[in-house]
Amino acid sequence: GIESDGQVVIMVHCGSRGFGHQIGTDYLQSFGAAMKKYGIKTNDRELACAPINSPEGKAYYGAMACAANSAFVNRQVITDDIRKSFARVFGKPADRMGMRLIYDVAHNIAKFEEYTVGKTKRLLVHRKGATRAFGPGNPNLTSTFRETGQPVLVGGSMQAGSYLLVGTKKAEDLTFGSTLHGAGRVMSRSKAKKKARGSDLQKKMEQDGILVRAASFSGLAEEAGFAYKNVDEVVDVVTSVGISRKVARLLPLANIKG
Repeated sequence: GIESDGQVVIMVHCGSRGFGHQIGTDYLQSFGAAMKKYGIKTNDRELACAPINSPEGKAYYGAMACAANSAFVNRQVITDDIRKSFARVFGKPADRMGMRLIYDVAHNIAKFEEYTVGKTKRLLVHRKGATRAFGPGNPNLTSTFRETGQPVLVGGSMQAGSYLLVGTKKAEDLTFGSTLHGAGRVMSRSKAKKKARGSDLQKKMEQDGILVRAASFSGLAEEAGFAYKNVDEVVDVVTSVGISRKVARLLPLANIKG
């Protein structure tokens, strides 16, 4: 459905609104004891884990699925509100304006998938700060994307824009069918707020032809473009490696920061 220059595309980036973060915090603590119980050691507390078939592992997987479901519902509700807003402003039904969903994907989620690791095994692939990128022909893709490969939504920043990519067979071979999910930050939200004033950022963006509406200037400042890596360079890296392929670059016109 991405057709030409001048087409307006809306991207929604929302998770479970703190639910998933709380689950991560809770299970980091419980996994500490589980690792001692099962004789597991890691060099980083953030990599705490438990065998998936253990009581602790099953409990985490169930909680994670609840957070993922909550996030999908959040995005469905937001999408419905977007369609209603456009219909009200333009005086025509959303479907007549071509406002159909292209793709929805979670990028902090674990999924059972089969890969060849010496022999073919069923693995639980946990993508944190990454997104799935199956290539053309993968039987797990719906018929809509069987020929193109899986859509990959890459958020940049409010000032730099974003990308739409597709997955590749090479990603399945190199990275367990995974690629980037966004440009990634170069500084924390608290540091960004110290380096930028939200009101000044809003004026600068409007001068550049980018409208922005935020719940607070503080929240706006933490999303300043300089707080993120250069999305063009990051996308160029994954495409040069071959684990994603470019479809479209999306330039910012308007942003809403919740």
